[in-house]
Amino acid sequence: MGLSTFQLKWIAIITMLIDHIGAVLFPYELGYRIIGRIAFPIFCFLIVEGFSHTRDVRRYMVRLGIFALISELPYDLAFHGEMVYAEGQNVFFTLLLGVLMMYMMSLCSAIPLKAMAAVSIAVLAEVLNTDYSARGILLILIYYIFREKRVISLPAGALWNFSYGWGMVQCCGVLATPFLAFYNGKRGPKIKYFFYVFYPAHLLVLYFLKTYLPADFWMGR
Repeated sequence: MGLSTFQLKWIAIITMLIDHIGAVLFPYELGYRIIGRIAFPIFCFLIVEGFSHTRDVRRYMVRLGIFALISELPYDLAFHGEMVYAEGQNVFFTLLLGVLMMYMMSLCSAIPLKAMAAVSIAVLAEVLNTDYSARGILLILIYYIFREKRVISLPAGALWNFSYGWGMVQCCGVLATPFLAFYNGKRGPKIKYFFYVFYPAHLLVLYFLKTYLPADFWMGR
């Protein structure tokens, strides 16, 4: 019983797609964004699991880095309507920095050095303005530090959603917590490359839909 990595990935992918449909095509329909808040906490949880189980962390980071670069053009087009938008970077960069942080921390034995690694990566995420920036790194850190103590990591991760303020849509990210609570530690069928390809592909599709279908179509006229 419970939810495997495979099932959690699908929940994250579907809710992310709903979120992006709302952000790109129906920006004034808040319901899409509320559902979409479920995705990021699950992805952060899974990136910690991926780091903990990978046989080659450097290869893992290279793969994330490659798709971060591939995804940047679709990301900029879909969300900003520009081929190059330097003021924001896609979520793959956040996940890549999260893995780099965990790798650096794993190489340090002293707690002050681990803390310095975490802080330096959080600052870098802010400088690069990656999706969720330092807050995203903080959530990965929470799931990483308390990976073996889910009774702490899940409530802490749930509270993280309120770091944007109690009135923000991100509060609805707390809805990811029940799904994570049912994680059974099993991998399930492998779809390792599906998400990597799906992320830039669906952003391109959304961009073309927004660009080449008339605005009246999205207004329901």
